[in-house]
Amino acid sequence: MYQTMMIPEFEQLVKQESINILDVRELNEFQSGHIEGAVNLPLSGFPEAAEELDQTKEYHIICHSGSRSQMACDFLGSKGFTTTNIMGGMSAWRGAVV
Repeated sequence: MYQTMMIPEFEQLVKQESINILDVRELNEFQSGHIEGAVNLPLSGFPEAAEELDQTKEYHIICHSGSRSQMACDFLGSKGFTTTNIMGGMSAWRGAVV
């Protein structure tokens, strides 16, 4: 299981805390603009790349709209990770991008 969070709540969290953000979009999408501090781990690279993640950490997972991040949350949740799917994704993000 995983939690879900809407963009307004996520934007406030990013301003207040240091969190682990996984951006599961493809590299070209990530390079066109992403949240500062986010780590790119394309969904196409699962499950191999997920083996590098620390299971003791909580991850907030974002993609373009929320579909790929949901799949990533499903996969990681089945492996015992604590994850939150960011609904609306980067298409709804209003904060700064790098």
